[in-house]
Amino acid sequence: MSQASIGSALMLPDGTIELVLRAEGPGGMRGDAKFTYPTTHPQYQLVLAHVGGLEPGRSKPVPPWPEK
Repeated sequence: MSQASIGSALMLPDGTIELVLRAEGPGGMRGDAKFTYPTTHPQYQLVLAHVGGLEPGRSKPVPPWPEK
């Protein structure tokens, strides 16, 4: 079963992307994390493409990444 969203993405005024993500596991396990991707980060374009584009001041849900 796949989730519709694993968290949210927000683009700051300078273009930085902030991801706030949640992982859940058996027995009620839960973990939250915040990742920050400035425009100079090597994975910036990958993250931006994954969330389907984003504009400064906007946020949107983050879909799960494909399993490897």
